[in-house]
Amino acid sequence: MSSGFLLLALAFVVFIVLAALKSKQGAAGSVGLHYMPAKTLFSAAERSFLGILDQAVGPEHRVFGKVRVADVAAVKPGLGNAARQGALNRIAYKHFDFLVCRASDLAIVCVVELNDKSHSSRRAQSRDDLLVKVCKTINLPLLMVPAKQAYSPQDIRSQFLAAVTPPQAGASVGT
Repeated sequence: MSSGFLLLALAFVVFIVLAALKSKQGAAGSVGLHYMPAKTLFSAAERSFLGILDQAVGPEHRVFGKVRVADVAAVKPGLGNAARQGALNRIAYKHFDFLVCRASDLAIVCVVELNDKSHSSRRAQSRDDLLVKVCKTINLPLLMVPAKQAYSPQDIRSQFLAAVTPPQAGASVGT
C-alpha cells in the first residue's frame, strides 16, 4: 500500500467522523425546530366564558387561565421518592381552566372549571374527580360551571360568591 492511499483513507475516516459529530451537534442544537405555535390558548367556549367570569368576579379579582395544577398544589414533604414522584405525575400535566385571585395580592380565591360535553368521557370524569380531590385537600373552593350558549354575569357571580363564602357557623339548612 502506498502512503498516498493511506493518507487518502485516513482523510476519508476523519471526514466521516467529523460529519458524524456535526450531525449529532446539529440534532441537539435544533430543539426549536420541533415546535410550532399552538392553535389557541382557549376554546371558543372558554374565551366566551372568560369575559363573563371577569365581569362576575368584579375588579377586586383577577382571572388567570390554564394554570397548571402543580403550580397551585404542592406535594407534601416527607414522602418517599416513588410516592412523591407518583403524586407529582398525577398533577404535572393537568391544568385548571380558570383561577380567580384577589387583585390586591394575587392570593388564590377559587378555581373555576368550565364543563362541556367533553367532560362526559370516562377519562375526563377521572380527571375531574382528581381536581375535586386536590381542591378539597388544599381547601381551595372549586366552582364547576356547565357550558352553555349564554351566561348571566349575575348568575355566575352568585355561584362564585356561594363557592367562596364559608358556611355560617351554627347555621342549619332550612331555617
